[in-house]
Amino acid sequence: MTSSIYSASVPVFKQMLTALSEVLKKAEAHATEKNIEPNALLQARLFPDMFPLVRQVQIAADFTKGVSSRLAGVEVPSWPDTEVTFADLQALIAKALAHLGTLDAAQFEGSENKEIVLRPGTPKEKKLVGSTYLQNYGLPQFFFHVTTAYAILRHNGVEIGKRDYMGSY
Repeated sequence: MTSSIYSASVPVFKQMLTALSEVLKKAEAHATEKNIEPNALLQARLFPDMFPLVRQVQIAADFTKGVSSRLAGVEVPSWPDTEVTFADLQALIAKALAHLGTLDAAQFEGSENKEIVLRPGTPKEKKLVGSTYLQNYGLPQFFFHVTTAYAILRHNGVEIGKRDYMGSY
């Protein structure tokens, strides 16, 4: 039997990261077609106090690897956030998808009750059970950053819509 935590996380991360990859391809093509410096899109923000597109994608990838790894009971990979180009972001998404491919449903068995500790040893330490961690923290955080990346690009004229955001399911 497939873990419900696995089913609610890994396939969702795969779907949305794959869709984000396609959205980024359209953004790069848009920049080329319109003679826009790619960095103008990569560093675009919705508001000055928000992260730019590059950071939104990095954080989405971070939540993918962190949430899935913690729930599967494996070490969270450490990847430096050094991406600066569309190609770098595509490589990051490919790395996150490859990591998801190393996890199987059996590793998630019982994770709904597993204690997950966020920011251990700090004043912001928070302990959650696996189901709460996924449903009330991990997925909302992930979707926030994927949605913000989409919104940055749409706001900057990239012709994408809901179907692009959702990808294949």
